[in-house]
Formats: sequence, structure tokens, C-alpha cells
Amino acid sequence: MKAFRYFLLSTTIVIFLLVVLGNVVRVSDSAQACPDWPTCYGQFAWPGAMEARLQVLHRGLAALSALMLAISAIWAMRRRAAPVIRLPLTAGVGLMFIEIFLGAGLVLAANPMSLAAIHLALALGVLVLAVAATTAAYGLYPVQSADDHLPVIYGDETGDQKPTVRPWRSRLSFESPFTRLSLLAVLAVFGVLVSGAVLVASNAPQACSGWPMCGNGLPVTLSGWLALGHQLVTAAAGLLVTLVFWQAWRTQRSQRVILSASSAAFILFVGQVLIGAAKVTRSFPTDLVGLHASVAAGLWAVLGVLVTSAVLAGRTQQEESAEAAQRSSFRSRLRDFILLNKPVIVLLLLVTTYAGMVLGGRKLPDFSLTFWTMLGGALAAGGASALNQYIDRELDKNMQRTSRRPLPSGRLTPAEGLAYGLAACLGSFVLLAVFVNLLAALLSLAGMIYYVLLYSVWLKKLTVQNIVIGGGAGAIPPLVGWAAAAGSLNIPSLFLFAIVFLWTPPHFWALALVRQKDYARAGVPMLPVVQGEKAARWQILLYTLELVGLTLLMPALHITGVIFLFSALGLGAWLISTAWRVWKKGGNKIAYKMYRYSSMYLAFLFLALVLDVLL
Repeated sequence: MKAFRYFLLSTTIVIFLLVVLGNVVRVSDSAQACPDWPTCYGQFAWPGAMEARLQVLHRGLAALSALMLAISAIWAMRRRAAPVIRLPLTAGVGLMFIEIFLGAGLVLAANPMSLAAIHLALALGVLVLAVAATTAAYGLYPVQSADDHLPVIYGDETGDQKPTVRPWRSRLSFESPFTRLSLLAVLAVFGVLVSGAVLVASNAPQACSGWPMCGNGLPVTLSGWLALGHQLVTAAAGLLVTLVFWQAWRTQRSQRVILSASSAAFILFVGQVLIGAAKVTRSFPTDLVGLHASVAAGLWAVLGVLVTSAVLAGRTQQEESAEAAQRSSFRSRLRDFILLNKPVIVLLLLVTTYAGMVLGGRKLPDFSLTFWTMLGGALAAGGASALNQYIDRELDKNMQRTSRRPLPSGRLTPAEGLAYGLAACLGSFVLLAVFVNLLAALLSLAGMIYYVLLYSVWLKKLTVQNIVIGGGAGAIPPLVGWAAAAGSLNIPSLFLFAIVFLWTPPHFWALALVRQKDYARAGVPMLPVVQGEKAARWQILLYTLELVGLTLLMPALHITGVIFLFSALGLGAWLISTAWRVWKKGGNKIAYKMYRYSSMYLAFLFLALVLDVLL
């Protein structure tokens, strides 16, 4: 089943991209860029106009999706997969071919409003069926172990409160009140998405230019009332999605997939509303129009995961009530969620972000830009740290330094750590995209993916160069700040990236020297564990020299001024002196000083950058 799962996941991703691209085609008025079908102006060649290219690409992606979905359905039948996998795939194939012919009708019939709504409804149906089959495949046939991938319930009928693992069922169950509430929310969101398609097809959004309630008064045209009706349907759906989110954190705190999907759906819905409001009030800029379409498809896919996992988990009302009754101190839970963020690291990254803002704008940024950039940066760093702790929860149990963290100690459930991390990362992207700019949001997203997937999942236990390569994740925040203030990146901004990149290895290798036995016991191939203390101490000195040399190169290239030059000289001499003692003297005491001093060095160095610009 492993190859089948991966192929099915790939199929679902392609269908998701198809829905996103279809939304982009619809909102960008590209639907009529090719007046014939299946050719474009009688040819299969790649057209020259961008609108026609979008249309041709959409058609090609539709053909690929249909082919992959058909292969998945046949594969599921041959493997005799569970009905909850086979049936959605079979139904999806039928809907997909209807969808393709309806798409042809949209082109040939000049995009009538009724066909546009039906076309989107079928596309959403195909996507949710593919998502349901994929979710069921991974839930019923876990990749590694039940503990990693199956739902967890608290207690049993005997009153035992120890978490126990129960596999998902291959039949559907709607006994849980939470499941029924989730289904209602999905139907409401479906209404929001379809009504939005009707609005776009009828050009009604332009008739309601204010938000909410069409500005200062009620609309005066039918198109305006359609747009207002869409806002009211959105409000009703928002209440249901919020209620699902609230109930999930009360009754599903042990359910990793359900809690994570509920949290992601809530953030995406709020993001969809914020992006939609910004799109209307800013006269429909292209980036927000495309982002609005993408978030809508993401929201629908996440809701598909939520409902599928809820109906297959087969939880009862008694189980949910028992979990809701298990309460702990609000203060202790708040403290644990703060610890999930690794607040000291977040604070240091925010210092580099703010310095990037000052250097990028060559002045103090205004309060609004500062607030949203710092809040988005804090959520990005904190969410990525929470996901890192979720991934490393078993590894952290074997290390003295990390064994008392909220997840390995059991004070928070793995579901809570995963859900919070995903929600914080999504929230960061939405806030930066709406209130800052899309470039800053994409850079922040790249940093989160870099840290969580490239470093935490892959590099950390794979290579002795884990910290060196993984250091790129921590070097992105100053680029986010620069992009927030300047709206673009240039060569000087890359120096900020390089500073943090070169700072990371000596900083963390110093900690690795102190915690060498911890890393060895946990099986993490840190440099002192693999190549010995002497090699690690030498590399700390080399990277420190390179770091200080880079900072002195900036004034020589007229990127910075005199204040930074003297600051870099003084701070650099202090750090080199400490690194020299690490190399010559050795021992945990001086290594720990190097770890602490390097943190202060980075903070003071970026403070000097700020002062150099302002003074």
C-alpha cells in the first residue's frame, strides 16, 4: 500500500492545483481566452497571450488529474482497498469527466453564470472525494506506526485515563456530535465557495465595493444584493467554523488529525475573509485575487480531511464528553504553549527581523508595519518551533535538556502541539500577506518549510552538516523584515542572510559540546558526536573568523557606515577571543560561554546595524 498511498497523495495534490488554477482562470477573465475546445484557436501549440496560456495549462492539468484519478481508482480496486477508499475514487472519476465536458461547455457557451457555479461545485466535489480517499488511506494503513498516525483516545470504560491507541474504522460513523457539527460547517462553506463563483461569473463583486455591508449603505442593484448575500452566507459559515474550532479544542485534544484540521480550517477561513476584504477595499489587486482563490481551495481540502477523519474515528458522545471534562490549569497550559514557541529564539529572530526592516527602508518603520511584521514573524518562528518539538517529541525524551518540554513530558498532547504549530504557521502567512506584502509572506513560508521539513524531518538525523545547511532557516527573518519595508530584495539584504547563516554553526556547536552525551544518546549526528570535540572546537573558531570577516566586509563595500564598523570590530574581537579559548582550552564551561556570548553578539550586532542607519 505504500506506493499506492504516495500516488494517491500526488493525485490529490494535482487536483488541488487544478482547482486553484481554475479559480485563477475564473477571476482573471481567462475563461474566454481560447474560444474553442479542446484546441486554442484551432491549435495545440503553446499560445503567446498569458490569459490563453492559463487556459491551456488548466486544460492540461485537468487531463492529467483525470488520468491520475482513474489510475488511483483502478489501483484501489485491484488492491481491494477498503470501500471508504474505493468508492470516493470511483465517484471522483465520474465527476471528473463530467467536469471536463462541462468546462468545454463553459467555453463554447461564453461562460454562463449557471454553468460556472455548477463547474466549481463539481470541482470541489472531485477534490473533496480525492482528499477523503487519501485521508482514509493514510489513516487505515499507517506509514510507520499506530502511535504516529492513528487517532488517540483518552481513557476507556474502566476509567483509566492513560491515552490508548484505537485504529480508525473502515465504516462511517456519525454518532459523534462533533462529526455532525463538522458536516454542517462543510455544507455552509460549500455554499460560500459556490456563491463566490456566481458572483465572479456575474461581475457582482464590482457592484459591492465596500466591506462589510457594501460600504456605508445597502446595495441598490441586483448584483449588489448578490454580493451582500455572499457576505451574509460567509458570516453564517464563519460562525459554524468557529464553533467547530472551539469544540475541537474542548473534545478532540487527543485527536491529531481532527484537531489539526479544525485549527487549520479556522485559520484559513479567517484568512479567506481578511484576504477577501483586502481584495475588495484595494480594488482587486492581482496578487490578492490569486491568493484568495488559493486559500479557498486549501480551506475546502482541509475541511475534507476534517470530516473524513471525524467519521472514520468513530468516536462517541461519551468519549468526547469525558475528554472535555479533563481540564488543567489555564495558567499552566498557557505557560506550556508559550514554551512551545521557544520564546528566547523567537525574540532573537525578531531582533534580526526588525533590523532588516530598518535597513530595507533606511528609516524607522511606521507602527502598523512594525506591528504586523513582528506579529507575523513571531507566529512563524513560534509555529515552526512547535512543529519541530512535535517531530522531535520522542527524541526529546532521551535528552536531559529537552525532556521537560511540554510534549515529551506529557503536559500537552501531541495533537495540541501539532495543531498549534500548523495554526501559527498558517496565521503568520495570512497576516503577512494581508497586512504587509506577499513577498514577505512567501519568504516567511519558505523559512518555515525550510526549518520544519528540510531540517527537522530530513537533515537533523541524516548528516553531520545538519546545522550548517539548516542554518538557512534562521537566516530568513532579516530578509522578511527587509522585504516588508522595501517590497523587494537586493544584494545588501543578502549580507544579513549570510551573517545569520555563518553565525549558526559556532553557536549550536558550542551547545553541542556541552550536551554531547545527550545528542549521542538521542542518535543526532552533531559534529562533536561524529568527529570528536577537537574537530568541533576547530570548526567553531573557523566559522567565527569567517563571520567576523564578513561583518567587516560590509563597511568596506559601503553597505554600512562608521558606527557599524567600530561595533563589528569590538564585538568581533570579543567573539573571536571566546572562540579562541574554546579551541585552545576546551571544556564545557568555556563552550557554554561561547553559546551564550554568541547569542548576545548577534543581538548587539543587529542593534549596531539599526543605529548605523538611524544615526
